Amino acid sequence: MSRTVLYNGKVYVERGCYAQAILQENGIILQVGSDKEVLTAAGDAERIDCQGKTVIPGFNDSHQHLFYMGRAMFFPDLTKAQCAEDLTRLCQKYLQKNPESKGFSAAGWNEETWAPAYRRKPDKRDLDKVSEEIPIVLTRICAHACCVNSYVLQRLGIDREHAVFDGAGIEVDEGGEPTGILTEKAFHAALDLVPNLTREELKLALTGAMKYAVSRGLTTVQSNDIGYVIKDQEACCSLMKEVYDEGKGLLRYTGQMFYDDVESLKGYCESPQFGESYADDWFRRGPLKLLKDGSLGARTAMLGFDYLDDPGNRGVEVNSDAYMQKMIDCAHDHGMQVVVHAIGDEAIRRVIRMYDEANGGSNGENPLRHSLIHCQITDDTLLAHIKASGLLVAYQPIFLLSDMYIVPSRCGDEMMKTSYAFRTAAELGIHASYGTDCPVEDLDPLACIYCAVTRKDLKGQPEDGFYAEECVDVETAVDAYTLESAYHEFREDVKGRLKTGYYADLVVLDRDIFTCKSEELLKTSPVLTMVGGKIVYRAE
Repeated sequence: MSRTVLYNGKVYVERGCYAQAILQENGIILQVGSDKEVLTAAGDAERIDCQGKTVIPGFNDSHQHLFYMGRAMFFPDLTKAQCAEDLTRLCQKYLQKNPESKGFSAAGWNEETWAPAYRRKPDKRDLDKVSEEIPIVLTRICAHACCVNSYVLQRLGIDREHAVFDGAGIEVDEGGEPTGILTEKAFHAALDLVPNLTREELKLALTGAMKYAVSRGLTTVQSNDIGYVIKDQEACCSLMKEVYDEGKGLLRYTGQMFYDDVESLKGYCESPQFGESYADDWFRRGPLKLLKDGSLGARTAMLGFDYLDDPGNRGVEVNSDAYMQKMIDCAHDHGMQVVVHAIGDEAIRRVIRMYDEANGGSNGENPLRHSLIHCQITDDTLLAHIKASGLLVAYQPIFLLSDMYIVPSRCGDEMMKTSYAFRTAAELGIHASYGTDCPVEDLDPLACIYCAVTRKDLKGQPEDGFYAEECVDVETAVDAYTLESAYHEFREDVKGRLKTGYYADLVVLDRDIFTCKSEELLKTSPVLTMVGGKIVYRAE
């Protein structure tokens, strides 16, 4: 029997309510209260002195890609590049160390952050200098665009006569020649040409990512990998179970499931594996994940107006309304939650209509808790409709680190006033959870909370915050990252609070985030992370 008492802490129970101590037994919280009453009840339980430090529920990232983060350790880190030529050098160095490679992908380049003199996208010529014999796919930081070499273009049949790809964008130069920049479905088709990691490498990627996640205070991730990073859903789930069976699964994982067609989705929904929970709720199969549009960084998010810096472009419709409605209806009819990537206002508008169709109207009834992932470019009418339809939102405040410098020029000041609307959503009573979309951004919850609270970059700019009217307080941000994320996965009765009967999923922080200056949020670190009563991380 596992019994632990954490005492002499500042335990966050809910807004305005704190305790001193927590007693857990076999992964469930038995008592929360003062040191005296909890220590009296603790008996011979293991005792952990929190030394006055703050204890909060474990963070729960409501949308990310944990496998993608883990697999990055095997390939060049493109975030280090400061120009297109750097990408070439990084890839040449990788291939020199791995001469037997049959193709590879890497991620993280962002031309928007390069010095003006070097601010051009990479192209196929940059990658052809690395190799023209194997597929090379370099993913942009937004994960909705990539640069490929000529080998990939040839394999996909893309040339000046065939520069069209359904649900995608293919960039061409003034002469009509494909440059090597692909977006959306063409990007994913390119990734399919790259050999995946071996099973053992994938397990290393997953466990490595988990180690980092718990070191940052995450106790649950809702991650879109099944059917996405690993196309074979059952093979992916089998690998996940193996990790937990070996005792290497350090946090709870809810899979956001990816299916390409109604037939395969229906087959899953009618299988014994539907909605499976495994290893005492550490691994669960969760909602259907769909994509409606792309990203703002790649100018593929669907807008109801032209991009101001790209007249004539309103983004890319990754999947048609007809296809999306069939998928949503199939999932809905089988009792499966749906979460849809929708960034631009036009994509959001259409997805709301589809959810209303599945739910029988915008009457506030949303029993399966269908959700909008990202939901970035909004106006007051859209936000009111989201509330009226009872829809959930999974926000990524950390996106502001990059987006505050590019989105105003794409969408304009008036639209910015009602976008990334974290405070408005909270005031409207919308169930809004927080996450990072890792590896698009780092999975660090404290950096994400900093962005929600300050709307500043890591250097504290702009001084007054980016459209600061939408800043939230720390309690709202913590609740969004814990209780609301648990609500997103139908687990608010056992996660997201430090109360009797809840899972002993918690993190002890090295400073009081409720009273410290906002810039200190970036300096805050976990000293202990516990999942199900097990200590999965302790600072050295």
